Amino acid sequence: MHTLGKMSALRLLISIIIMVSASSSSCVDGKQVTQNYSKIVAEVNISWPVLMDTNAVLCCPPIAFRNLIVITWEIIIRGQPSCTKAYRKETNETKEANCTDERITWVSTPDQNSDLQIHPVAITHDGYYRCMMVTPDGIFHRGYHLQVLVTPEVTLFESRNRTAVCKAVAGKPAAQISWIPEGDCATKQEYWGNGTVTVKSMCHWEGHNVSAVTCHVSHLTGNKSLYIKLNSRLRSSGSPALDLLIILYVKLSLFVVVLVITGFVFFQRINHVRSSILEC
Repeated sequence: MHTLGKMSALRLLISIIIMVSASSSSCVDGKQVTQNYSKIVAEVNISWPVLMDTNAVLCCPPIAFRNLIVITWEIIIRGQPSCTKAYRKETNETKEANCTDERITWVSTPDQNSDLQIHPVAITHDGYYRCMMVTPDGIFHRGYHLQVLVTPEVTLFESRNRTAVCKAVAGKPAAQISWIPEGDCATKQEYWGNGTVTVKSMCHWEGHNVSAVTCHVSHLTGNKSLYIKLNSRLRSSGSPALDLLIILYVKLSLFVVVLVITGFVFFQRINHVRSSILEC
């Protein structure tokens, strides 16, 4: 027993931090319960990207229920007080403190399942979630650095002067935009209060040797490519006000031409009527 106590103390003093990337909405390890504590790391931290509007299930260390004393979930979300959900096996009692989000719950009753679920995942659920399991042989921790991913809305359109604009709107994290073929491009980012980012890339191609372009958007939630044909017609390079004056000038010229033709036809008909009267 003395040796076992030393091993337990050593596990508590030496915490091994493991960063694991996962994208599934289920437990990382599949909940394989074990009796051999020497195979369980005293502290594990998992980096877990989860897509918004999905269901996320967070698991405690795989320890048999009969060996447990207390299970505690600690939830730390930026800008909110720390939430604690606890279960004591001896009294079959469940307690909560500062937990107001109804989307974060036990998967089932804690005596049946110690997992925590978030359903559905919202952008505000970015944070740290830790399960602490107290046993006669020590305390075991499993933490999740939850990163909520948001798929950006991608658009592509031609602006003016053979310039294409590709936008990845309100993504989290920021998307990456590239062009095929490469052109004279400028990219800027706009950050929103909810943590999402809009990326806008404007690309210009001189001459007429490039007839079509592809915008490729790379993101953790998936990649997307859009294709557009460039207008080969020459466009003025002046200001919008100058373009408006040109349009007005063209319309006025057409109006004058129509007026002249109408007047010519009108006077021809008058002359014809006069000639007919004189002949009579």
